[in-house]
Amino acid sequence: MPNIANDPNRKSWIPVPENSDFPIQNIPFGVFITKEDVITIGTRIGNCAIDMGALQQLGYFEGIELTDDMFMQDTLNDFISDGKKTWRLVRNRLAELFDENNPTLRDNKNHREVVIFKVEDIEMLLPVQIGDYTDFYSSKEHATNVGKMFRDPENALLPNWLHIPVGYHGRSSTIVPSGIPVHRPYGQTLPNGETTPVFGPSRLVDFELETAFITTDANLMGEPIPVEEAEEHIFGMVLFNDWSARDIQKWEYVPLGPFLAKNFASSISPWIVTMDALEPFRTKGPEQSPEPLPYLQQKGEKAFDINLEVLIKPENSEETVVSRSNFKYMYWSMAQQLAHHTINGCRVNSGDMMGSGTISGATEDSFGSMLELTWGGQKPLKMKDGSERKFINDNDTVIIRGYCQKGNIRIGFGEVSSKLLPAIDLKF
Repeated sequence: MPNIANDPNRKSWIPVPENSDFPIQNIPFGVFITKEDVITIGTRIGNCAIDMGALQQLGYFEGIELTDDMFMQDTLNDFISDGKKTWRLVRNRLAELFDENNPTLRDNKNHREVVIFKVEDIEMLLPVQIGDYTDFYSSKEHATNVGKMFRDPENALLPNWLHIPVGYHGRSSTIVPSGIPVHRPYGQTLPNGETTPVFGPSRLVDFELETAFITTDANLMGEPIPVEEAEEHIFGMVLFNDWSARDIQKWEYVPLGPFLAKNFASSISPWIVTMDALEPFRTKGPEQSPEPLPYLQQKGEKAFDINLEVLIKPENSEETVVSRSNFKYMYWSMAQQLAHHTINGCRVNSGDMMGSGTISGATEDSFGSMLELTWGGQKPLKMKDGSERKFINDNDTVIIRGYCQKGNIRIGFGEVSSKLLPAIDLKF
């Protein structure tokens, strides 16, 4: 089935500002609530949110096999479960419907009034019910930097890192959409030179520049997903800030890995950009040496050229860019991550989320965390207001933005923005 929604010459009758992340070639999917407290599945073109539940009720998806309430739900899980054929049919239909030369909806004022909203008049919600969340550790530059800081600089990568996409299972209950603030977490830390831990708020809260992909119902328990088929089970991607408490993590991560340092909050951008929309931005990833084992071997362009940036906005001040990176730097691809995740028969379901791991490039300005950017606090970053940051301060807002660009077509994710609030006052 052709992917006609990606036609670079297509224009919409909905105005699209220059350099918008959401031209008609994007057509992402999300969930939002209107001023009338109606929750609906929708898409976005320019600065307009489109109520797909209303479109379905008005018959605009006629001819596509959908349940009667497919787009009148509060999550995308059922839609994602329908598989790639349905995703493409719906996305193609939306591209045709909002094409500048199609008068069907364009010239129907009554229908437009119930279908189209200004983005400032809606509130974005978590787009999927996330059953399981896995976080990978797939940037060679990031893993090397962390290894240099905390282990032997001459042997920064652990022996398994070049052979498997390292990952751990996280906590889905504290994944929140952009705009939801996060409190500084409590936990145990071990002060330098001490042998007994202390309890209190983390002093070293950090962001992690990541993306995440959302899966469909991919397999039955016991059935691996072959690496060459893995992308068929990926619905799309979001931006992902995987908040970290570095001092808590340093004390607790041996022997079983991150726990309280990572499960207090993760923030995602609310619009899921489909793999179909990202198709034109494929590129070749880093060379892998040694060659992976056969079940992880793949050929062709399996990386995606996604420009990423992180900004810190102190309270009542302007934002400062602290990092510019790119998803194409990732050593392990999404297909390899999913293939490895299921090689033991682990079941993957609709709405499961897989974090990329921190995305760092080779240059200091492309590192994907404050841990690396300030080298553990040794090299503070200066903000535009003259203040300095070693890690994230209370009431700072961390913003991650990302987009692809090819010719005149820009496909973006919008942003994930979240404010770090002071620790809650605990009473003992």
